[in-house]
Amino acid sequence: MTRKVALVTGSASGIGAATVRRLAADGMTVAVHSRSSYEAGKSLAAELGGSYHPADLSDDAAAQALVPDVLSEHGRLDVLVNNAGISWPVPHASLDGLTADDWRRLLDVNLIAPWLLCTAALPALRESGGSIVNVTSHAGVRPKGSSIAYAASKAALNHVTKLLAAALGPEVRVNAVAPGLVDTPLTESWTEAQDLWKTASPMRRAAQPSDVADLISAVIHNTYLTGEVIVLDGGLNLR
Repeated sequence: MTRKVALVTGSASGIGAATVRRLAADGMTVAVHSRSSYEAGKSLAAELGGSYHPADLSDDAAAQALVPDVLSEHGRLDVLVNNAGISWPVPHASLDGLTADDWRRLLDVNLIAPWLLCTAALPALRESGGSIVNVTSHAGVRPKGSSIAYAASKAALNHVTKLLAAALGPEVRVNAVAPGLVDTPLTESWTEAQDLWKTASPMRRAAQPSDVADLISAVIHNTYLTGEVIVLDGGLNLR
């Protein structure tokens, strides 16, 4: 049988790398993407028998060209995981520290690029009866824990997820996974957030990238699930 093809953006490291590893283990052919990290991306794609596609998603033309590039390589697309995103300025920014350029950069990468990728992927996903998973953030559900611009960009993507699910069902399912703090090299220095998850969350730890990847896999394989934003924060939302 023809293997399903999954494109995961921002997948040379962190949550994205864990996700392509999990989807490859599920039997899918994976398309690895990164803005830079070329060697890491190429190496991971080669290890998993997939393909590597560099692109700067803050550039509209590059974002729109990514899906056709994957289709040219593999001939089909079954899954799109919009994982690439930026949290800069991180992890917080004062009100007077957020500039108009900060807002534009965050919205370009965190909201507009996923929209462009979704629309570019729709013909192929309709043909395959595919699935979209947007990786957002608990900050987009719970209005605290990050800069206002970052949280607003993720909240908007959560809402786009629901609107797309309503518009595209039953042909294409659209869901979002909203992690809390995830242990990555980027978050190692976020001592205040690390302490919060270790003391206040019922699970007493931050998530591992594999925790998020496992949930993304489950969302993709559940053929009745659509329009949901699933928070994965170790129960911190209960507090």
